[in-house]
Amino acid sequence: MYTTLVSVEQLKALQAGGTPLMVFDCTFDLTRPHAGEQQYREGHIPGAVYANLDTDLSAPHGVPGKGGTVIAADMGAPASGGRHPLPSRERFAEWLSSIGFRNDMQAVVYDRNGLNYCGRLWWMLQWVGHEAAAVLDGGLQAWQAAGGEVTGREEPSHFQSNFVIGTELAGLVVTDTVLQRLGDSGQTLIDARAAPRYRGEVEPLDPVAGHIPGALNRPFSENLGADGRMKPAAQLRQEFDALLAGRDPAGVVHHCGSGVSALPNLLAMRVAGYGATGLYAGSWSEWCSDAARPVAKG
Repeated sequence: MYTTLVSVEQLKALQAGGTPLMVFDCTFDLTRPHAGEQQYREGHIPGAVYANLDTDLSAPHGVPGKGGTVIAADMGAPASGGRHPLPSRERFAEWLSSIGFRNDMQAVVYDRNGLNYCGRLWWMLQWVGHEAAAVLDGGLQAWQAAGGEVTGREEPSHFQSNFVIGTELAGLVVTDTVLQRLGDSGQTLIDARAAPRYRGEVEPLDPVAGHIPGALNRPFSENLGADGRMKPAAQLRQEFDALLAGRDPAGVVHHCGSGVSALPNLLAMRVAGYGATGLYAGSWSEWCSDAARPVAKG
């Protein structure tokens, strides 16, 4: 069972050995939401199922507006706010069942975006109690570099399964908790956005520029080496130790713009040998939706 990273060689061995397995392509582009699926259709690992950030891994509702949070009555309440609100665990399990994913399967997730989007599905699987979920180290680029086959064929549909939700293996943190513990030494916020966005110099996606007061900044791209793979565990440990500067790792809460690019940091800390850390899935997009919440710049 793989629970953090899986190499190209390990994935090939799983495929050859007949292990119950489902591979997911999570390629996406925030500025061109339909581009990810098009790239998948042009070329993906044979057998991979496409997981769309907007329609499969986010609730189709819950976006804050002038009248409050909009929720479709037949879809249930989302589990978070922000630009990419989490669906409820029940709705996510329904999607897993609809594509034929079972509790006895190993999940391998990848993208071609520097492990940015696939971390969302990796985390969500743990959130519904599925431990056997891993990120393909290096993504599609590593697969191709090793001579792995890529196809543009349409994949056959899978029979409906009955995925059963288990005990949460990942910690979801909500806005009220972050706000109540703001300034508390037991909470350490790590913001995964690029430094100019963190400092409030630019803001291309959300209505307010800046960051949550007290948050540390570690852009998610810093977890990768020049080859596009995750840095070695010892190096990640050294870098996060320096960032935390003595703060308790158990109090870390990761966030970004909308709860997606925070997850490479969470994964990197897991690879580095730290214990469980939290995810503020609503992230900056939910935080800055309320003008009463404090904002820092610089």
